[in-house]
Amino acid sequence: MTDQLPHVSNWVNGAHTAATPTRIPILNPATETPIATIDATSQETIDEIIETSLQAFQQGRWSRADPSERFIVLSTAARLLRSRIDEFIALETQQTGRPIREMRAQLARVPEWLEYFAALVRVHEGRVTPFKGPVVNTLTRLPLGVVALITPYNHPLLIAMKKIGAALAAGNVVIVKASELAPLSVLRMGALFQEAGLPDGVLQIVSGYGYETGKYLCQNPRLAKIDLTGGLATYKAIAAVAAANLIPITAELGGKAPVCLFPSLEVTTAVQAALFAGFIASGQTCVTGSRLLVHQDMYEEFRGLLETRVRALRVGDPTDTRTQIGPVISRTAVERCAAFVERALREGGRILCGGHATSNSNGKGFYFEPTVIETNADSDLACNEVFGPVIALIKCETEEQIVRIANSTSYALGASVWTNDFKQAHRVAAQIEAGIVWINGHHLNDPSSPWGGFKESGLGKENGQEAYESYTKLKSTVINHGVPPVWFDDEPKDARYG
Repeated sequence: MTDQLPHVSNWVNGAHTAATPTRIPILNPATETPIATIDATSQETIDEIIETSLQAFQQGRWSRADPSERFIVLSTAARLLRSRIDEFIALETQQTGRPIREMRAQLARVPEWLEYFAALVRVHEGRVTPFKGPVVNTLTRLPLGVVALITPYNHPLLIAMKKIGAALAAGNVVIVKASELAPLSVLRMGALFQEAGLPDGVLQIVSGYGYETGKYLCQNPRLAKIDLTGGLATYKAIAAVAAANLIPITAELGGKAPVCLFPSLEVTTAVQAALFAGFIASGQTCVTGSRLLVHQDMYEEFRGLLETRVRALRVGDPTDTRTQIGPVISRTAVERCAAFVERALREGGRILCGGHATSNSNGKGFYFEPTVIETNADSDLACNEVFGPVIALIKCETEEQIVRIANSTSYALGASVWTNDFKQAHRVAAQIEAGIVWINGHHLNDPSSPWGGFKESGLGKENGQEAYESYTKLKSTVINHGVPPVWFDDEPKDARYG
């Protein structure tokens, strides 16, 4: 059956390669229908790709290119992507099951990441330090080498462009390993960058299972950096070997974002905030607002209206513009959601709405009902990442309790504070331990805004100057124009050491 499907093979050295003997089917999660196959890439092939990538880096067509050239290529890629965004919207909707209304909004902004990093490399300046004496010390940034980017299934194109834009702007050669669940849009970027003028061999895109191809890639000692978006288990699987090879890692590892709701906020707005924070992408984002921490002074009214609104959410065909909730990515994801619900009930939780797997009109699709469960702050549901549309609702007595619960998990990626009290907004935000804290907002993102968490949510940052600089190494050039080398003269004068 898979032989009859379109096959999308690896993009290596400026062309799609011959298909591997083993192929991986890609399913449409809304219908369970296979839509394409991809390569299952072997260790031998990965090692060969890394070798050719090192050659491309050392040849210097990109690594030593003038910043103005990189600016032109990345800007052109952004323009090409924007002109073809409709085809990428359709493809992302098909392979992820995300509602098309979400995909249109999200993908319309993706070219901005390429434009931002293009502009950043064009204007980024070195420094001259205040070095003591007649000495000039210049600091310049150089590309690292061959970098591996491991991207997830939930936002395939967005997260890939976050990483690719920064890595290419800095002059690196890039190998992308996209998720085997939703790789098709990323694989299509190879030809687009080639058309934009990127030299062949500078962007390689490979496919395969994470536990095989991803492992082969990350354990190679010739990499200069690994940038991973995934789970803690994946990070732990590669961190030890990366450390042994002295390979730095940027890791965005997920979260359990609290949505802190205070009674100065109108209840209707609070419910809208909870819906947006918790159910975008069917709860499959690293900053899903999966813990609703609601002050007792608004709790009863909030709970009633939230239940009404969640029950009314339209679950269905993601290609229908009216659909608000699509499927999760796989049957495994459905089973994970169901397991969280079961554990929540055993721990005394109360389901307000949802709680069951569902399907389309043909009995197909990996759907799970939007679910809200009243629970306590120490429950499994309130402490661990579901990555699905299952939300914990927690009643809190005081501001202090909301802050304490917000900081009580091992995750610390995102959090939002919702209040019309200006002083409270700043007071609470200052106390929350998270890499990103939104005030009266959630899921807000921009290429200039550093994105990354604390604790078990990861290391390093995507976005912003911080991401760009993480793909560079800092070189210090010390130019002496007045300190004589007289240290070993019989009578040294003005000898200086250090």
